[in-house]
Amino acid sequence: MTTITLSGIKLRPDLSGALIWDDERTVIVADLHFEKAASFTRRGQPLPPYDTVATLHTLGELLAREKPARVICLGDSFHDPIAALHMPSTSSALLRALMAGREWIWVTGNHDREIPHSLGGLVAGEAAFGPIIFRHEARAESARAEISGHFHPKATVLARGKAVTRPCFVYDAHRVILPSYGAYTGGLNVSDSAIASQFGRSFDVALLGRHKLHWFSSSALA
Repeated sequence: MTTITLSGIKLRPDLSGALIWDDERTVIVADLHFEKAASFTRRGQPLPPYDTVATLHTLGELLAREKPARVICLGDSFHDPIAALHMPSTSSALLRALMAGREWIWVTGNHDREIPHSLGGLVAGEAAFGPIIFRHEARAESARAEISGHFHPKATVLARGKAVTRPCFVYDAHRVILPSYGAYTGGLNVSDSAIASQFGRSFDVALLGRHKLHWFSSSALA
């Protein structure tokens, strides 16, 4: 399997953690968490200050390869309310270079409820294209097919007798939840009720392996 079908639309998960809508030349990413290390450091928990640049470089490689006309960021792109305004100038320049020449949509999240318009791009609580709505956090009652982030999903499988846990896409015929794209982010297992309750009796995952995606049904997970 190489694609996920949602409301008749084929979507291509990428090993980087992005979701590609080829027909619309659209790249979708979730939970970039720019400036997380800086936020922790301000609160007295120092972290190496390399997360933003690492995430930008990974994103830059993806955009150079895919050449999308549109990028949708599904919320928590910035780790706290002041991150967008306090990015180092080098990181800000990298971000603006990635945004140049393409439609860029910032969906707001619980970490970045407000994003300064001076940054550029369109800021919205939700975005809809065709039959799909794009939001930060999944809503089990959503009438429309949806694509979201927020939970940083990961899954555990048994491989050669050992438990292996990796970030993953989790999906069914109605919704897709993306893994976190940020460099310094953890994850929540798909078996947790916060994620499992968004789906019916079963769902599928696409696990981010070292070299390729691995596809499993929920019944095959450890």
